[in-house]
Formats: sequence, C-alpha cells, structure tokens
Amino acid sequence: MKISIRWLQRYVDLSDQRPEQIRDALTMSTAEVEAIHPFAVGLDELVVGHVLTCGRHPDADKLSLTTVDVGQGEPLQIVCGAPNVAQGQRVVVIQVGQELPDGTKIKKTKIRGAVSMGMICSERELGLSEDHDGILVLDKDYTPGITLGRVRPLADHVLEIDNKSINHRPDLWGHYGFARELAAILGRELQPLGAPVAFPNDGARLDLRIEDADACPRYLGVCLSGVKATRSPDWMRYLLHAVGQRSINLLVDLTNFVMLELGQPMHAFDRRRLAGDVVVRRARAGEGMVTLDEQKRELEPSDLLITSGGAPVALAGIMGGLGSMVEPDTNELFLESATFHAATIRRTSTRLGLRTDSSARFEKTLDPAGAELAVHRFVGLLGELCPGAAPAGPLLDPAAWRFTAPEVRLRRSRLDLKLGHVIDDTTVRGILERLEFGVRTTDEGFAVTVPSFRASKDIAIEDDLIEEVGRMFRYDNIPEAPLVGAVLPPHREPELILARDLCRMLALELHAHEVYNYSFVPDRLLEAVGVAALPHSVVANPVAPEVCRMRRHVLPSVLQALGTALRSAPAVCLFEHGKGYHPEVRDADGLPHEVREVALAAAGGPGFDYPALRSGVAGVLRRSGFAVAFDELLGRSDELPWIHPGKTVAITLGATLCGYVGELHPQVAHQLELPRGVALANLDLRQLLRAGASACRFADLPRFPAQPVDVALLVPQGTRVKQCAELLRHAGGKLVRGVELFEVYRGEGLPAGTKSLNFTVTLGADDRTLTGKDEEKFLAKVRERASEVGAELRG
Repeated sequence: MKISIRWLQRYVDLSDQRPEQIRDALTMSTAEVEAIHPFAVGLDELVVGHVLTCGRHPDADKLSLTTVDVGQGEPLQIVCGAPNVAQGQRVVVIQVGQELPDGTKIKKTKIRGAVSMGMICSERELGLSEDHDGILVLDKDYTPGITLGRVRPLADHVLEIDNKSINHRPDLWGHYGFARELAAILGRELQPLGAPVAFPNDGARLDLRIEDADACPRYLGVCLSGVKATRSPDWMRYLLHAVGQRSINLLVDLTNFVMLELGQPMHAFDRRRLAGDVVVRRARAGEGMVTLDEQKRELEPSDLLITSGGAPVALAGIMGGLGSMVEPDTNELFLESATFHAATIRRTSTRLGLRTDSSARFEKTLDPAGAELAVHRFVGLLGELCPGAAPAGPLLDPAAWRFTAPEVRLRRSRLDLKLGHVIDDTTVRGILERLEFGVRTTDEGFAVTVPSFRASKDIAIEDDLIEEVGRMFRYDNIPEAPLVGAVLPPHREPELILARDLCRMLALELHAHEVYNYSFVPDRLLEAVGVAALPHSVVANPVAPEVCRMRRHVLPSVLQALGTALRSAPAVCLFEHGKGYHPEVRDADGLPHEVREVALAAAGGPGFDYPALRSGVAGVLRRSGFAVAFDELLGRSDELPWIHPGKTVAITLGATLCGYVGELHPQVAHQLELPRGVALANLDLRQLLRAGASACRFADLPRFPAQPVDVALLVPQGTRVKQCAELLRHAGGKLVRGVELFEVYRGEGLPAGTKSLNFTVTLGADDRTLTGKDEEKFLAKVRERASEVGAELRG
C-alpha cells in the first residue's frame, strides 16, 4: 500500500512534519511504514525556460534546434527531439551539470554536429508520469529563470505501508483514512471532502436489481451525461503516478482517484454500450465473458456478476468487461458503487488468478456507507473538472441500506487492567472523539458508539476499544514496570507431549517425513477414500466451494500427500499429527467430537511395506511405554473403508483399541493413483493415554550375544499371526527374547489356500552363548508343535 504525503496534505495540515516524523507517528500508533520513497524530489531547482527560436536541425529531420532563455546569461542552444516543441513555449530545462531523477547527469554534448547545452524535459524524464509523447509545456505567464518549485511544487514522499498491518482496517485502504488517523494523532483538523451532490428525482435511469443480497449488501448506480474522456489535470495525474497508478483519461482516472482516496472501488460503464437494466446475480453454468484485460473468463455459479440485458458486463468487485469500457468518445456514463461479500470476491479472484486493486479492497469487508460517499465524491469532482457533466437522473439504491451505530461498553476497570496504566477520563474521551467515536459517560466507564467506517470488521468488543486507546496514547508512553506474580510450573499437556515424542521417534528411527495438511479436505479426496457420504463439519467461509468439509481422520490427508511425494521419490514414508472431527457426536459445549491422531503411510518396496511399518510402529510404541499387541484382524467399515480387511490388524492395549496397521485397500489405491501394497498405520493418542503407559526402565546390556533365527510357517489362509507367534514363544520358552513377523508370502510355490508367515525369532540366554544345537532344539520343538495351529515348518 502506497500513501502520498502530498495527497494527505489535501485533508490535514502536515506542513511542519518531516516524512520521517510522519513515518514514526504512523508506525507507533497505526500501521508499520516499511519505507519512504522520494517522488519528484530535486525537480524544484530546475528552471522555467522560454523557447525563443525553434527550427529544424540541419542534419536530422526529427530533431529541432532551439534557443532557450533560462533567465540568466546568454540563451542556451538545446537540441530537442520532441515533436511538440515550438517557439514561444514555457518549458522545463535541465542544465549542464544537473541530474535527472534516474541519476543521468546532463553534459554539454554534440548531437549531429550541433552543440546542446541542456535538455528540455518530458514528464517521463522528470519522473512525473509515463507520458513521453512530447515535452512538458507550462503556462505562458511563467517568468523564464524562475525555479519549478516556485510555480509548480511537485516534491513528494510516498510511504510504503505493510499491508498485513491494515488487513483488519478497511478504512485505511485509502488516503482519507490515513489522513483521519494523522489528524487524530497530531490533534489537527480533518478537512471535509466536500458537500453532498443534489441528484434529480427523475430523468435517465437504468433499473437495478440485486438477486443475491448476501453477496451484494448494497449497490448504487447513477446515469451521468455531458462527460468527456479528456486528459486528467496534471495534479491528479502526478498524484496517481506517485502511488503507481497509470493515468488513462479523466473518467477512468476519477474512479481510481476516488478508490485511492476513500478505499472504495467504483466502475464507470459507457452507458451507450449497456443493453438494458442492471442486475447483480450469480453466474450461470457455462457462462463466460471477456474482461478489460482482453482475457476470456470461464465462469462458475459461485462467481458474482454485474449484467445488463442479461449479459455479463463486469466481474463484480474484480474487473469490468471489455464490451462496456469507457472509450475516447464516451459522453454518457453509468456509474457503479457497491459493497460485495468479501469471501465471494476472494474466491473468484483466487480461482481466476485475477487480483486487482478493487478485489484487494473488497476482500477487506468494506463499509456500505462508503459506497454512497464515493458516488458524491466522484460526481462532485467530475463537475469541477469536466464542465457540463452532471447527473442525468436519480441515484438508485435498491437495497435501501441503513446504518445503526453499534454501542460498545468500555469499563474503566478493564481498561486500566489491560493497559497496566491509568489514563485519565478526559484523555480517554479525547482519544475516542478524535477517532470519531461517539462517547457517553457511564457509572462503569464509557458507552461508545462506533462509526460505520470502523464497524464493518474492526470494532466489535470492549478490547477493541482498549486497543484504540492504547495505540493512540502510544504504548511507549506507558511506564515500564517489573512483572510481579507467582512463578508456577507450566501446565503439562500429555497429548502434546506424547505427540511430540512419537513424531520425533518416527522421524529419527523410521526415517519418516512429517507433512502438514489443512484440516479441510477436497470433496474428490473424500470420494476417493469412500467417506463422502459420512457426516462432516462444514467450513463457513471455505477457500473454495469444493474444499469446505473438515476431515474425520488424518490418514486420507497423508495418502493424498503420498501420491505427490512418490512423483519425486521412488520410496517414501510420511506421517502427520493432527485432528479429525466427528460432528455427529458433540461435546459439552456443543462442538464436534475431536480425535487426535498420528497417521502414517509408506510405499516403495522393501523397508516401506507392511511388515516394516508394523515392526517400526511396534518398536516406537513399546519404547514409549505402551505394551501394545497386534492380535486382531480389523474389518473394513463405513468409518474405515480404505483399509485392506485381510491385511490390517488392530493395535490394542489391554481391551482398548488404540489404532491399526495394515495395507491400503486396492480399490482405494486405484482411486488415488497409488501403487498396490501401500502400508498404513493410525494411532489414536487419546486412546493410548486412556489405556495408560507403563514406565520405561533401562535394562543391563546382555553379557552374551543374541541369536536371531528365521522361521517360515506354511499355514492355511485363515490362520492368524497371533496364533503362530504364541506357538514360537512357547516353543522357545525362556530363551525367546522377541518374535517379529517380517513377511507374509502368498504366491508361486505354495499349495492353494495357504500362505507363508515368515518370522524372526530372537533367542538369548543370560548365562551363556547359544550354539547351533540350541537353535536345532528350538526348531525341532517348533516342528513338533506346528500342527497345533495347522502349520508346517518350511525348510
């Protein structure tokens, strides 16, 4: 956001304030000023020249040879290439030794054999505008040799404001809002914008209709006649250029000037090119339009349009249509000034990738009263700058919007408590009144009425008023005081501690990568994983219509991220810690039931498959003190349609279900364009804590080495892993240190209806090193007892 100090001085006296003082005042009380940029600084010392003679250069058809009186000494000979230079003109001359704003130093030079002792300047060379069609011609009554600063002061400084610091202040997206702030800070008078315009009761009109009042709370329109798309006056063009706005013509420049002055975007239509009455409505399926940038825009039903004769003529709040733009011969206007729903404009702007000065302001929730104020300001200025231009009919306002000022109570006790400093009543009242609040004294403090330009988004509660008093008093004026209070140990949040520990171990031990996703998920993801029909909490103000539902579980978000990751890496393991929301179950406050989960997904081959993920999750949980079991197969359900029913086991702690680990269902993998065999796991942190962890204790390092033994059991398809694991533990007795499943094989070489469960059994003893005979005895016992579970030890 750029603010011109010269522009501000139209409304508040800043003549005794240096740019740095204005910067500091605004930064300490209103918004951070990131930089100060000089504009036209240094031009004041250039002089006015009188062109005494002007003839064709003897050796160049497009150059002129002039003599210019600069008020001192002999007239200067200057070679000029501008087509509009002529004898008798008053011009701006930069002499030898002086510099242009871009740093170019003027030297005595020869151009096609003719000596040139300076330069006659155009506006672009002076940095005043982009106009380079000819030199800048001044009024003929200016005396040669007088400095430009005396006849036309141009020096300015432009403040660059941090946009983030004014996103909550719609009133500060124009110069008048900052002038109001400075008037309040410095205790000075704020100049009014001018008297309201009297509109006729009848005459030319286009009937207005608003079909969606939520998307367009207010829409005003008026027909204007006698207008001319002439060149804007210099003062307006220079102010616009100072803040980065290109001058086009008076009619378009006036809409931009009022927008940058009041923060209220407007649009001027060539009335001759409107086909009928004006209707504000949503776009229809398949509808499109060409905007002012000559781009064809495909529209969606969520987009808001301004239409005339049934056809779109503008993207509401974003950009006008090419077919109704102001042309050089335009003599009639239809002027629009409106207020649009912020989220509606933001969604369309984001979807189309079309962000404009207009959309940036409408996204801030503008004051509907500002729409009418802007019309009066535009028409008033138009009458001054374009004689003969006038309203041709009434100002139409079909919404008939009316403002009722809200009243907010401000208690002295809370003000003193929050600021940590007592500010007397007179000072508090003065601050609020300078900011144009209405103030009434009450027994507890003050009753404050909020003006419309602060009521749309900014001031709503007591603490908002406390912030107003604090910032205008200035926080650096509040005396420092030592903090006094009891030092209490911080509250320990078991869920967050557990989540932090698990995430750290997953990253360090499983080499998994943590991802961060939004809690709201796209409809296409819900449909792909099979939960679109389940109830979901809905976002009231979504970033896009198709991303409006909150997830029930974290895992679908991780699966979506996995697809993206696999496009850049052959194998990957991802995890996320977050929440899911179940709206069908409500807590004591009526809010949706929350689940806090850590979800994992892995793919890419050995080390990124189900056995590896199961082993890794088991190790992480057990080192965290959770003696979990992986005993029960988990069936597919409406809540968990993405799990493979034959390859997913429940993670239990006692009788509590704490999660699951398994494989992704092939159908869901196909829908998400993921490979088969994606391993997944989900941990419910609240269930883990509810079941309880046991204390982890250090154990002595074993004196004798452990001996791993691989065991492959051929079993019927329906045999559970738990049965075989218990068999192996009993067969090894006290020598068994651990049993881990590392593979489930189904494929060639096995009898029909069977599978191979491949385990690693770790054997060890406290008093000796095991030998091959110990391994043979163990395998013999396994072979002897395998039939108890219908198994056969494979060679």
